Amino acid sequence: MKRTVIIGGVAGGMSAATRLRRLDEQQEIIIIEKGPYVSFANCGLPYYVSGEISDRQQLLVQTPESLKARFNLDVRPFSEATKIDASNKQVTIKHKEETYALSYDHLILSPGAKPFVPPLKGLEEAENVFTLRNVPDVDQIMATLDEQQPKKAVVVGAGFIGLEMAENLAKKGLEVTIVEMASHVLPTVDEEMAAFIHNELVANGLTVYTEKGVVEMTDKGRTLILNTGETIETDMVILSVGVRPENGLAESAGIQLGMRGGILVDDNYETSVKDIYAVGDAIIVTNQITNEDTMIALASPANRQGRQVADVIAGMNRKNKGSIGTAIVRVFNQSIASTGLTEKQLTDLGYEFSIVHIDGKNHAGYYPNASMVFLKLLFNAKTGEIYGAQAVGADGVDKRIDILATAIKGQLGVEDLPELELTYAPPFGSAKDVVNMAGYAALNIMEGVAENIQLHELDSVRESGALLVDVRTEAEFNRGNITGFINLPLNDLRERMTELPKDKEIVLSCHSGQRSYIAARMLTQYGYKIKNLDGSYLLYQTVNG
Repeated sequence: MKRTVIIGGVAGGMSAATRLRRLDEQQEIIIIEKGPYVSFANCGLPYYVSGEISDRQQLLVQTPESLKARFNLDVRPFSEATKIDASNKQVTIKHKEETYALSYDHLILSPGAKPFVPPLKGLEEAENVFTLRNVPDVDQIMATLDEQQPKKAVVVGAGFIGLEMAENLAKKGLEVTIVEMASHVLPTVDEEMAAFIHNELVANGLTVYTEKGVVEMTDKGRTLILNTGETIETDMVILSVGVRPENGLAESAGIQLGMRGGILVDDNYETSVKDIYAVGDAIIVTNQITNEDTMIALASPANRQGRQVADVIAGMNRKNKGSIGTAIVRVFNQSIASTGLTEKQLTDLGYEFSIVHIDGKNHAGYYPNASMVFLKLLFNAKTGEIYGAQAVGADGVDKRIDILATAIKGQLGVEDLPELELTYAPPFGSAKDVVNMAGYAALNIMEGVAENIQLHELDSVRESGALLVDVRTEAEFNRGNITGFINLPLNDLRERMTELPKDKEIVLSCHSGQRSYIAARMLTQYGYKIKNLDGSYLLYQTVNG
């Protein structure tokens, strides 16, 4: 009888185990799990803090007993794999005080990633600092909340988990401060899109520090000293400054590692050591857009990888195609999602790319409770290749980014987006969905029908002597406008266009870009040199307040 040993459960390991059992009833499958829980919903942990998920048992997806009964899996919690002897195909396991050798035919490593804990001065003496990776971690946080009833909390790091914890601690009634070293919250999305989430945090009473970091803790963690010299008093601290792959076991076995210590695997998830495979947050994957190595610590790819490695071990022809990193987070009444590459990544890679920002609705605007979906599309204006997308809004963000992630995976281009036939009825969508509209806008750029500039380019365009014209109504303009713009309403434009010079570049703006595009088409046909401010006043106001 063949034996497959899996080190680590949760998404990758348990997907591998259950899929392998469905393919091979005879094989012996053993799961080694260092902690008490082999199958739990780690993505749901922050929502248990606030009580949004009220029952702790809901976080525990499967138990060793249920897995034995349904899948005949040998699950061994509180067991740690301490050494791999690849030449003899054995793993050394420590359980309580007992140590034993476990032989294998195939070994799957699914160790996941661990929170990165920075070497802060005073951290060892701190008594109120937590990270969040598993159920025991959330149990410690809940015990502190219940027993000590803290009033203030600081979340260090404004990534996905950091913001989820900040939201749920605030909903628990704590006064929450966020400290982020990067220039904006959610560094994995672009700055102007993250501004919507920053504003949502502030609107809900949170204090947000960006471009600042914690360098020291005093008073057993109750006083944080920032790199600016500022201090923050707090009752508890959540460290959420990123993750590192759990690679110790792999490294000690001589398995080849790559970027940031990630485990290198081939197209079949096999490591550099024969019959040892790896999946999940600890491995290096191929970015399907750039074909370069990357690390993507997300549940969906880990589940897929676990299933696929089981297929490989069972003798099926299954390949690791890589990932594009599709993710979403809810922050109070707003959600933000992204897929593919960001503007910063494309710039760092030296890619030529174009951008359109589109303001749409989650469903028909005339149907009650319609809300904004603000979408950013990044693409190649020569080939039409879609590089990435980000969207923010109260509702419907997941749908639009899922569509665009599917388009990228399916190698659809910009010209395909207007052709997508998406479900429409007033409560569910629009006859011209925001994804279709993004395709139209991108096609206009590709075909030379329109030309735009980005908000961060406005200063240089202004300095070059361009004329800046806002085509909103006079009332709208007077309520708020961008410095340097003059007002010439769209409905007056045909009669007043002679007031505009033809020997100067003209940059147009309106509320979101729709009216300025109409004005641009009109003026271009009369010989004016026109560019649109992408995102217009809506984006400017969001970024600048």
